[in-house]
Amino acid sequence: MNIKNSNVVITGGSSGIGKETARRFKAKGAKVVITGRDNQKLQRVAAELGAIPFLFDISDLKSIPQKAKKIVDLLDGKIDVLINNAGVGVFPVLGEITEQNLMDIYQTNVFGLTLLTQEILPVFKKQHYGNIINIGSTASLKGFARGSVYAASKFAVRGLTQSWQAELRKDNIRVCLVNPSEVTTAFGDLTRKERNEESKKLSSEEIAHTIILTVEMRDKGFIPEVTIWATNPF
Repeated sequence: MNIKNSNVVITGGSSGIGKETARRFKAKGAKVVITGRDNQKLQRVAAELGAIPFLFDISDLKSIPQKAKKIVDLLDGKIDVLINNAGVGVFPVLGEITEQNLMDIYQTNVFGLTLLTQEILPVFKKQHYGNIINIGSTASLKGFARGSVYAASKFAVRGLTQSWQAELRKDNIRVCLVNPSEVTTAFGDLTRKERNEESKKLSSEEIAHTIILTVEMRDKGFIPEVTIWATNPF
């Protein structure tokens, strides 16, 4: 896909992976809508990047049809890429998991992701073209101690991705799962404060780079899944 003059939607675009990905799409000439829950931060980052800010809490499931329509309108009815990046995590050990833990994580990571994509799908089908990038995790591939809730949600995202690939190839819609290993972002911090980059861990730059490469592949092919690891995490 040629990114120049394309229309891109990035959920959770005001920090971390979403912010860096938006920066790179903008640098290549795309029109980018970024969503976020903190309006002050969203407006500041959008102004910095030259992106379009859209206040949106994807865990508010009932708001999704109306919000999705507004996003489509912002982009004049054309969307080339949807990046489902918004995600949250909690990490209780088995024996301490609550119903609220499950609902909080699944509403964003699974339910909101699915329902938003479903609302954007008619645009892709009308165009007979589109790219859906789901941000998974290495937790999509293997569980870990204290990972019951988070890993289960990311396993679900992997299953969704594979199902959509099977359903949407005939419509010329490419669906890819991007699995980062640990990244030094604000993820997991309830204050959403960015963390300093660490030499032994990935940064948002490696993930954004991967997303760009995946989208830029010629439209006749697609990458179903890609996993990014730190070269030397020890």
